[in-house]
Amino acid sequence: MTSMTKRSVFGQEPATIMYVLNALLAFLVTIPALGLGETAAGWISTIGSGALALIVAWQTRPWVISALTGAVSTILTGVSHFWLMLTPAQTAAFILLLSAVLGLVLRGQVSPKTGPVAHVVVVEERLP
Repeated sequence: MTSMTKRSVFGQEPATIMYVLNALLAFLVTIPALGLGETAAGWISTIGSGALALIVAWQTRPWVISALTGAVSTILTGVSHFWLMLTPAQTAAFILLLSAVLGLVLRGQVSPKTGPVAHVVVVEERLP
């Protein structure tokens, strides 16, 4: 008996992994050694957040919840970079907090497209 299973690029937790990557991106754009200005860091962080949100929506079901959460994340990332008067460190901390909160909220509402979140064990009882 053969069965074809879909392989997931990001395993069974695509939303969690993507929000961790979003937080990592928010940290990386604040490193002075990269030589990014505040405007460039804002664009990279905002576009990166949007791209990661699209990947989460593509990897999870129902995709609408992931897409709305990703849109909120992307908009708030842009707002924190371009309209709020925050230092780069405060902006990175805000995005880290935003990623943590939205990742936790989203995790309970969606499931991976590729299969169940946990393995299911089926026990069959045979009567004599």
